[in-house]
Amino acid sequence: MSFRILHVFDHTAPLHSGYTFRSLSILREQRNRGWTTFHLSGPKQNSGQTLEEVVDGWHFFRTPPSSLSRWPGLGELALMRQLERRLLYVAEQVRPHILHAHSPVLNAWPALRVGQRLGIPVVYEVRAFWEDAAVDHGTTTEGSVRYQLSRWLETSALQRAGHVFTICDGLRLDMLGRGIGGDKVTVIPNAVDINSFKPGGPPDQALKAQLGLQGCRVVGFIGSFYAYEGLDVLLDAMPTLLAQHPDLRVLLVGGGPQEAALKAQCLRLGLSHKVIFAGRVPHEQVAHYYKLIDVLAYPRRAMRLTDLVTPLKPLEAMAQGCVLVASDVGGHQELIRHGHTGLLFKAGSADALAGTVLDLLAQPERWPALREAARRYVETERHWAGSVAGYQNVYQQLLSA
Repeated sequence: MSFRILHVFDHTAPLHSGYTFRSLSILREQRNRGWTTFHLSGPKQNSGQTLEEVVDGWHFFRTPPSSLSRWPGLGELALMRQLERRLLYVAEQVRPHILHAHSPVLNAWPALRVGQRLGIPVVYEVRAFWEDAAVDHGTTTEGSVRYQLSRWLETSALQRAGHVFTICDGLRLDMLGRGIGGDKVTVIPNAVDINSFKPGGPPDQALKAQLGLQGCRVVGFIGSFYAYEGLDVLLDAMPTLLAQHPDLRVLLVGGGPQEAALKAQCLRLGLSHKVIFAGRVPHEQVAHYYKLIDVLAYPRRAMRLTDLVTPLKPLEAMAQGCVLVASDVGGHQELIRHGHTGLLFKAGSADALAGTVLDLLAQPERWPALREAARRYVETERHWAGSVAGYQNVYQQLLSA
């Protein structure tokens, strides 16, 4: 059957994030399966008064911004009301078979209300819980009144949705602990487009020279600079690493809210000439940067968010055939088999990170097997065609019902 699906996103291209990369990957594969997709972003896209936009060939409906209140909760209520009005209008125009709301829960509730009004089944896809993301952003604390209210909104949305999708077993198990039936939750795991990543091949020497990496060993990170990524731990490990490998450099590719703090930390530690901030790069050029890096590092800090959620970037590194080290948070343990597809170290410990990297640098004979196993893992278990196939039966059952 050819489904007509109206997706509701927090934000989309042209913004760059793991969220938008996953969204576009899902849409591409759903189109490859012959399904028709429509796409609406919420008020936080900050698209002004633009109501429709085409980005790289993708048509997006936009939601104008709402007037935010300074009172706790009222701003979020205004966002949901604005999105509900826009979603009702778009749904009446495109007449989808399914409303597919993607987290946060601020998208789920407008979709549930519109779905009930128009008689359209609603599925809710959770990539992270809103209350845990708020803790990382510093807008609330775990156990606070706001946290508990957010958790209640999330759980209530999970109960009311026709079906729930999520990205990993950690989030699924948390949902089961909230009383959501196991037959109502389907994992659509993060994956990669294998054809976009070609392992091996020489590094771009011009790019290497431009970044000042000639004759250096490189530990790198490619992604968004959020506090939970633990990039400060990587910088704290640098003095130990440099003591044994003065030619070592850290390459940080991307950007985000922690960038200024990380640059200040480099100054404080005297690392300004040892750490290269490459900035954000177009997604199609990322492979060139992977080839400059000897060891990819993912030092995520231990917290509910990182224990429950699997990241996308380590999978890209595996597809590229890279050697990687990662903290032992739950989200990483779900992706990485220690000693086989990568190495894990104690989260939050700069000493453990440094020791793991030093062990790898001292044993280059291990690298080919690690690269091969990582690439084989994504080829067989973490490709988008396999992940997106998981939507088929759920969509069909909802429409049959």
